[in-house]
Amino acid sequence: MIPKVFKEVIDLGDGREISIETGKLAKQAHGSVVVQMGKAMLLCTVVSSYKTGTVDFLPLTVDYREKFAAAGRYPGGFFKREARPSNTEILTMRLVDRVLRPLFPKDYHSETQVMIQLMSNDEDVMPDALAGLAASAAIQLSDFPFECPISEVRVARIDGEFVINPSRAQLETADMDMMIGASADSVMMVEGEMDECSEEEMAAAIKFAHEAIKVQCAAQVRLAEAFGKKEVREYEGEAEDEALAEKIHTAVYQQIYDVAKKGTSKVERTNAFAEIKEALKASFSEEELENYGELIGKYFNKAQKEAIRDLTLNEGLRLDGRKTTEIRPIWCEIDYLPSTHGSAIFTRGETQALATVTLGTSREASMVDTPSYQGEETFYLHYNFPPFCTGEARPLRGTSRREIGHGNLAQRALKGMIPEDCPYTVRVVSEVLESNGSSSMATVCAGTMALMDAGVQMKKPVSGIAMGLISDAKTGKFAVLSDILGDEDHLGDMDFKVTGTSDGITACQMDIKIKGLSYDVLEAALAQARDGRLHILGKLTDTIAAPASDVKEHAPKMVTKTIPNDMIGAFIGPGGKHIQELQKETGTTIVINEDPVTEEGIVEILGTDPKGIEEVLARIESMLFKPEVGSVYEVKVIKILDFGPVVEYVEAPGNEVLLHISELAWERTEKVSDVVNMGDVFDIKYFGKDPRTKKDKVSRKALLPKPEGYVERPKRDNNRGRDNRGRDNRRDDRRNRDH
Repeated sequence: MIPKVFKEVIDLGDGREISIETGKLAKQAHGSVVVQMGKAMLLCTVVSSYKTGTVDFLPLTVDYREKFAAAGRYPGGFFKREARPSNTEILTMRLVDRVLRPLFPKDYHSETQVMIQLMSNDEDVMPDALAGLAASAAIQLSDFPFECPISEVRVARIDGEFVINPSRAQLETADMDMMIGASADSVMMVEGEMDECSEEEMAAAIKFAHEAIKVQCAAQVRLAEAFGKKEVREYEGEAEDEALAEKIHTAVYQQIYDVAKKGTSKVERTNAFAEIKEALKASFSEEELENYGELIGKYFNKAQKEAIRDLTLNEGLRLDGRKTTEIRPIWCEIDYLPSTHGSAIFTRGETQALATVTLGTSREASMVDTPSYQGEETFYLHYNFPPFCTGEARPLRGTSRREIGHGNLAQRALKGMIPEDCPYTVRVVSEVLESNGSSSMATVCAGTMALMDAGVQMKKPVSGIAMGLISDAKTGKFAVLSDILGDEDHLGDMDFKVTGTSDGITACQMDIKIKGLSYDVLEAALAQARDGRLHILGKLTDTIAAPASDVKEHAPKMVTKTIPNDMIGAFIGPGGKHIQELQKETGTTIVINEDPVTEEGIVEILGTDPKGIEEVLARIESMLFKPEVGSVYEVKVIKILDFGPVVEYVEAPGNEVLLHISELAWERTEKVSDVVNMGDVFDIKYFGKDPRTKKDKVSRKALLPKPEGYVERPKRDNNRGRDNRGRDNRRDDRRNRDH
């Protein structure tokens, strides 16, 4: 039976289209769609359990995978099968999750899974920009309790014009690359990188993307109506007790407000809040605690959130006693670790990051091998968030998605300031040692100083700041918070991280938790972020004003040299013999890459000893040496043969040439040793290739005066003994003489 297919088409306005189709694939899922743009096709399925979970949060899993078959390729590795997700896939999962999660009811606790798969790849389409649309469209066809359709688009600025969902080739020329997630009414998520754009330009890009998202949300509504929108399922929500909520609010609100107003440290106020909570629980009987224990904790947290928010809105004060625009105390230090190539500590309040820099050759580049993209990164940043940084003890389960996401944000913030002619592969590692608010921005600041300490000639230093928002829809009051704490992130309405130089924004990440945030508030937050960012930048430049003029003494020095492609084989030697011996002799690391554009080999020489590097360069110069016809060169005798000495060019060791015995002197030479001996140094003249022997012809006697009365010997007749056809007839002459 042929399935009934439902389809909606979205016109991007420039000849490109996105289609959303359902009814053909994966019909046992609670919702499924195929989203197609060009040849790129994504299958998204959604399933949610009808059983309410025992946890007090939404167990939502968003999984995005790219199948190698989609690009007609085999997976790498021994098993030839897709395994753990790549960083690119994890980052896409996070982008989708951050927009979907807030739109489920807070009391919906059923196991929910969103699976998105790239089934067909198109080199001109970046599939991550379609993942959010696919996820939302599939949910619209399900019976999930979900507030409204959303979508995500990529917006880039190319030659001054904004473009929705550009190709990867177009993106290479863009000075702005942002992913925007939104519903028809509200922007909910922003993440991207820019080439020092202004706050106004960033806001304009968000508005442009939002208009495209509205069109995609409308298409999802039409598809769901045509398909037959299902009734929203009934589920068992959380138990509520309004009387208990009011009782707890009355009992603890003012106490929490007073503690929050004292402006104490994280540990002090945590202990104080815990004491209030324990006193509250002590006011209930054992039977009441058994029956209402979870609700007591829930309503206490609700009262705590309300009290802290009211303190900020009413008095402009925050948990640690700061005003809304105030930045926590900062101290910095560079060159802390003696053996690293560069290091720095950045401490802001109770957040601390220690960054290290390692310099290497192109061999250390990070390879990116996914079905939709293959390439390499010569600058990359790794972010580690161990449990002790928040005073916790928990199992280590490998690199978390959060660590990958925060590291990617810091990498995007810094990479634009690494000069294009930097010869090194640069790795930055951030170890978060303390965390109470925005360790990713501390990573950006520590990374900047560590790079400058390492001697990487950054174009400009970069700093970062995390902003928050507390608002009251009833009164219209709002407060933008600079340099937020971890608690302010949790209880606030916006988490907005922005990085940049003194001249503009380089990266951002924003999650908005309330509906209908106006662009006026967003622009106010951006302006306040700029002031805070510049304040922090001043602390960095007070610590290290400019990059070190050179790398550290123990750090490797990098020199590059180009050689013709046809000389690469000779330089490497059979089985790598020559290059391995040279590396061993000089204590260097040598890497050779072929440039397909210039058709030259790029030789990278890395070493801590300048003498070793100079020796390698001298060997290359020697290999590249080509004598010019008519020029005079100094040579040294390195070998003596019966028919002439072998000499080596003094300025190009390793380059040898045979000086024929007849070119030693004007007089007849019976023995080579009558004229020159081993180790003798003298001048010769280069005459180019001998047309007869096809070998280099050089002469010593050409530089000597002719002896008086010297008579030139007649030239040898090379045709003697040949007939008019060029055949050798001397054998016939000998045969005639014998007869």
